Amino acid sequence: MHMKTNNSAEPRDERLRETTRITLIGAVVDALLGFFKIMIGYAANSQALIADGIHSLSDLATDAIVLYASKHAHAEADDDHPYGHGRFETVATVILGVALIGVAIGIGYDAVYRLLHSELISTPGAWALGIAFISVISKEAIYRYTMVVAEKHNSNMLRANAWHSRSDAISSVIVIIGVAGSMLGIWYLDGIAAIAVALMIAKIGWDLLSESMQELVDTSLDADRVDAIKQTILDVDGVDTLHVLRTRKMGSDALVDVHIQVNPTLSVSEGHFISETVRSSVIEDIGEVTDVMVHIDPEDDELIDENIKLPLRHELINKLESAWQDVEASQEIIEINLHYLNNKIAVELVLPVLLLEHPNKTILEQKQQIALQFKLVADSLDEVESIKLLFQ
Repeated sequence: MHMKTNNSAEPRDERLRETTRITLIGAVVDALLGFFKIMIGYAANSQALIADGIHSLSDLATDAIVLYASKHAHAEADDDHPYGHGRFETVATVILGVALIGVAIGIGYDAVYRLLHSELISTPGAWALGIAFISVISKEAIYRYTMVVAEKHNSNMLRANAWHSRSDAISSVIVIIGVAGSMLGIWYLDGIAAIAVALMIAKIGWDLLSESMQELVDTSLDADRVDAIKQTILDVDGVDTLHVLRTRKMGSDALVDVHIQVNPTLSVSEGHFISETVRSSVIEDIGEVTDVMVHIDPEDDELIDENIKLPLRHELINKLESAWQDVEASQEIIEINLHYLNNKIAVELVLPVLLLEHPNKTILEQKQQIALQFKLVADSLDEVESIKLLFQ
């Protein structure tokens, strides 16, 4: 079994710097927009713009969570967190999702209350349209900038924050519709626009919460990514097949556990080399994968009968030596190799060629005689499937 990660300090530092920079820029924009939307919303009598301002301030809270989570998530693995701290991003996203749903409920309740009490609704002023247009342009710019960084570093947390910014732009479009409608005399359109904003915030919050909860319970990667990982592994020379493939998310990273089956007679070093090739190939081909654990199997271990307890080398060799003590050739054994296959043990003996220099028998006759002697030994031991002879 082999596990190795693909983390280095320099990429982590660069990612943290860029995440912090784009988030701080977004936070400044969110703070200014939230303040002016709420102030102008009150001045222009626009309920939808006030709701949109609260949405912008919720983006500010999101930015704070992202900054905190990114700082801790980029810390190196330690004894208490051997897989790293990526789940800080996941927990932060869960908190964000819950907060957004709460904000949506508050906005929706207030909008419905005002619609049921029409005397509370007044006609918005033109200033509401101006700030809404500014919000659409600025928040769409923040979305695009944040998404570039998110794609570069494969950060789901930044993707979520980017879409949160775009949702603010979309909600501002709804505000424009609502304010324009109210100014045209459709008094209830502004309140309906606020409800639409609330529903959109709730949808975003639920999506973030749902996806992050799936990650916390170690849900597998998407089927297409799993298929891509499987194909990369099977393309490695020496891999016969695989029968276990587990994947999970750890923040913006993906972890892979796989059991691969190789030729059972390979040396330990060749099996290790194949596992190392599998590890590096998956990490190179599948960008989000940073950690691969490879278990080498000589056969499908899911078919092994766990009720059969085979002896380890020391115990088995004691049994073999006792069984072949009357076989003269056993005194010349150079090496003993054991292959644990099919709930049995295949024994491989290396003998010297000089053993076969007998004046009255051909080499073939001597080989057959020695092989027959060791076959009788194998037949006498239940756990031994066969004894194969190699002459050097």
